[in-house]
Amino acid sequence: MKFVNFAIVKFSLFLTLGILSAKYFPLPTNLLLYVPLASVLALGFAWYKARKHLFPNSFFGIITFICFINIGHLNYQLRIPELQQKHYSHLLINTDSFSNKSPHLQLKVKEVLKPDSFNNKYIASVISLNEVKVIGSILVNIRKDSLSFFITNDDILLVSSKIEVIKEPLNPYQFDYSKYMKTLGVHYQIRIYENEILQKERGDPTFRGKAEKVRNSILEKLKKSSLTPAELSIIQALVLGQKKDISKQMYREYAAAGAIHILAVSGLHVGIVYFIFLFILSPLKRIPKGTILMSVLIVISLWGYAFITGLSPSVIRAVTMFSFFAFAKIIHRQTNSINTLFLSYFTLLLLNPMWLFQVGFQLSYLAVFFILWILPTFNKLYYPKNRIIKKLWGIITVTIAAQLGIIPLSLFYFHQFPGLFFITNIVVLPFLSILLGGGILIIVLAVFNVLPNGLTLIYNSLIKMLNTFISWVAHQDSFVFQDIHFSIEKAIASYVLIISLILLWKKRNVIRLRFSLIGFALFFSVFIWDDYKNSENSLTLFHKSRHTLIVYQHANGMNLFRSDSTFSYQNKYPIKSYRVAKDIDFYTNEKLPQIVKYKHKTILILDSLGIYPKSSEIDIVLLYFSPKLNLERMIDSLQPKLIIADGNNYTSYVNRWKKTCFNKNIPFYNTKEKGAYVFNSE
Repeated sequence: MKFVNFAIVKFSLFLTLGILSAKYFPLPTNLLLYVPLASVLALGFAWYKARKHLFPNSFFGIITFICFINIGHLNYQLRIPELQQKHYSHLLINTDSFSNKSPHLQLKVKEVLKPDSFNNKYIASVISLNEVKVIGSILVNIRKDSLSFFITNDDILLVSSKIEVIKEPLNPYQFDYSKYMKTLGVHYQIRIYENEILQKERGDPTFRGKAEKVRNSILEKLKKSSLTPAELSIIQALVLGQKKDISKQMYREYAAAGAIHILAVSGLHVGIVYFIFLFILSPLKRIPKGTILMSVLIVISLWGYAFITGLSPSVIRAVTMFSFFAFAKIIHRQTNSINTLFLSYFTLLLLNPMWLFQVGFQLSYLAVFFILWILPTFNKLYYPKNRIIKKLWGIITVTIAAQLGIIPLSLFYFHQFPGLFFITNIVVLPFLSILLGGGILIIVLAVFNVLPNGLTLIYNSLIKMLNTFISWVAHQDSFVFQDIHFSIEKAIASYVLIISLILLWKKRNVIRLRFSLIGFALFFSVFIWDDYKNSENSLTLFHKSRHTLIVYQHANGMNLFRSDSTFSYQNKYPIKSYRVAKDIDFYTNEKLPQIVKYKHKTILILDSLGIYPKSSEIDIVLLYFSPKLNLERMIDSLQPKLIIADGNNYTSYVNRWKKTCFNKNIPFYNTKEKGAYVFNSE
């Protein structure tokens, strides 16, 4: 399958390269428009020179690819707030609204997010700031215990609140929520209580708001059926993309069993729905123009399904992908499936280049690409004639292909691998087809108030069976591999190796053999380098409220010094993610000492007693448990070069210490503001 010769594949790759270059190497604002303009002029000149030739020359091709790089670069960079003149952040900077002032914001809610432990969360469009019309999205956090009414899509809120930057994590190797929100086009946030909502009214309905309203009405009808709460939460997730009612325990079990993908409506679900409609509408092919009619109805049905699931980005992406496959049938275009896949990929990135950095987008396209690429080779290897064996072989090969495509990236993002994923998928995929088909039927009957109780009981029993099986797989602890260290370098090297081996498997020649050997060399080199990099010594003070945690990492593992000797932190926040990122298996728990010598520095650790040596060479003083001491006198006595306060101190004490250090011209480091502190030898 020589898909690399297709123009759309090449255009997609260079468009992707342009988006990546804009993210990591943005152009200065004064050059942003001149570079694409120069590329267009160069393309025009290249076309003028090549127009008399039967085949375009290499110069024309190079300029064309550079233009697509510039399209990707420009498309991404023009979407960041700095280059949007009407973005509300410019008004904030110009009017000093990042101070203690609370500007008046008029917002329109466009998405309801999953709440956290303390706040209900929403993404809203900013309509105006202090009565000035602006654009841009903002994250709205409303304290749970203060909210007495529901907020839904298309609600317009008038609020008074200070606008904040979404902060990066305070500890190393933690999940970066600010980075995730930026992929959604959100850079700032507000935190409010109900009394800070000055006005609430219903705005003009948007298409997505209408979809959310339809989904909520369907959910209300389902709640009136005889479905039990646990099973109802699963059908909400499987069919309607509503996951908020799934218990944490059930969610963990699905993750451990390798079936977490079925709880989020995505490409897998849309693919199954596509084949369900393809099967139902297949008799139309017998009539004149039946294939065209069937394809049109499939596209309409897919977008109808996307509508009742709330038009989430993951569903829109998947429906767009399969719409291209259906459209190819409508125009009778005999096109390669990978070509069609990249056409949808190219279109979606033109519409929203931020999607490239979303995990769901990456995993979906990688899984489908590897399935389309590898499956024909599997079928050449063995193609059973028995119908049952054929179905079983299809599930196994699709599972292998998809796992090959996503496993390096999954290990990088999630650091776990379900060893029984084969068994899970062999059972779950046929089950999912039945549950999706049955779920759509139940929804249609519930909407028209003709849902028979017997059908509900049967469906309820099927979901119970699925949950029981998932729970059994999840509790096979010896087959669930967790806390797997896998860096981005390892992921890239793994893909190079996997692709080189698949190419060699498809066609054996000297060039592909050399490529495979290079893949092996790169793979092992990256693993050796990663081990060397993680063996370096380091001393890190973490930020954690009401706790003091210091990690000394060395070649053989780590020593965890902690203020609370009764609690184990190595598998808890924030130590667990650090331990996984540094590939640390061996660790010890120790009590905090008063003096720590690290390289050329002496660190004094003062607890609540505030007792310190009268004369000693102290470089750094760490304060924890809010010691009652005269800090000015201590500075005069010890002459430290730095004072540190961690999260295990009263805020009033920390503020007082900060002022004292400022007056004494001594650097002061507060982990609550600046995050974890990494000690070094400087």
